[in-house]
Amino acid sequence: MKPAASSDITGSRIREQRLARGMKQGALAEAVGVSPSYLNLIEHNHRRIGGKLLLELARVLDVEPSVLTEGADAELSALLDAAARSQVGLGAETDRIDEMGARFPGWTALIAAQEARLQALDAQVEALRDRLSHDPVLAEAMHDVLSSVAAIRSTSDILVRETDLDPAWRGRFHRNLHEEAERLSNQATGLLAQFEAPDAEGGSPAETVEAMFDAAGHVFPQIDAEGGAAIDAILDQTPGMDNSATRAMGRTRLMEYAADAALLPMEPFVAAARDVGFDPVTLVGRLGVGVAPVLRRMASLQPETGAPPTGLAICDASGAMVHRRRLSGFALPRVVAGCPLWPIYTALSRPGQAEEAEIEMPHGARFHAWAVAEASEGRAFGAAPALRGTMLIMEASPRDRPLPTIAAGPGCETCARIGCDARRGGNAGP
Repeated sequence: MKPAASSDITGSRIREQRLARGMKQGALAEAVGVSPSYLNLIEHNHRRIGGKLLLELARVLDVEPSVLTEGADAELSALLDAAARSQVGLGAETDRIDEMGARFPGWTALIAAQEARLQALDAQVEALRDRLSHDPVLAEAMHDVLSSVAAIRSTSDILVRETDLDPAWRGRFHRNLHEEAERLSNQATGLLAQFEAPDAEGGSPAETVEAMFDAAGHVFPQIDAEGGAAIDAILDQTPGMDNSATRAMGRTRLMEYAADAALLPMEPFVAAARDVGFDPVTLVGRLGVGVAPVLRRMASLQPETGAPPTGLAICDASGAMVHRRRLSGFALPRVVAGCPLWPIYTALSRPGQAEEAEIEMPHGARFHAWAVAEASEGRAFGAAPALRGTMLIMEASPRDRPLPTIAAGPGCETCARIGCDARRGGNAGP
């Protein structure tokens, strides 16, 4: 196999930029806090480079990180990493993703596209499973269908068994049979429309708003720059926002984003988050603001900032999810509540008290979760405040302090996708 050209490898680009500035290898290593031998391995492409160290090297060399990665797509790398994690037994060399992208850009793009397609299909399956199990509209429609089927069966049974029925009564039963058959046909047509609606009209308001945030990567630079004045333009450009309920929900979520952006401007927030290693607990203490805005703001950080992938869950007082950002490997239900042992539900029972825990999944993956529940201010005298929970999720990393661990079990009706057996006497231990 022909080696990749030096200009195609990140380490080689770092070396080129250093030499162009007449900087010694030892001086650069000292400036970024690594040993010269380790930097030598990086420059010769024997060590993968990314995250905080890459950003620090770019700062010292006074270049944009993209210059060192030559525009390497962070999202593409994340997709390749997700593909490797989904097939653990194959032993994919995740530490050589950058090299693969440089040597085989076509194959890399193909694998990433397939992984993105698989993730989209998984999301569709999850949404359909949620709707089949928990959508009250579908449940009511199915109940009506079954009721009509039972009525038709009962009427048919009478007509078959009672051969000497009075002609007037027989006529009534025939009329009932016809009416129930017509009703069943209409109900079946309506039930089918429930499944076709997401494709034809973009789904429910919550699904459409979530799709808007997903398409934007959960960050809106226009709002960061212009504040709430940019909200109408964003809504106008988003498909499916012609529905008044959907637009109202989208406006509410974007107004909350604008409030967070005003409280925590993006550039200073990113700088502070990097300084504390993207630890929400330390970040809240440093910034001196509420927990929920920090958790929501961290969920809007992009890969190029060096932030780890994050998931976000926002639920109402009943525990049902009203907004989410999905994280690979961590299943967040769309309609119903998740596992009752998650810290977001512990927080609902203790409003204002932040909660923190690790969650272990059936396949062995561990996630770190931070949560808080807050009550909104009443909009009128005598109006009860609305309670809402917010939870940030990341892949677990070693921490200095021990945390309670929520262990997943065989499965329960509500959240079988993550294997939680809490509703059957699940376990949670230190």
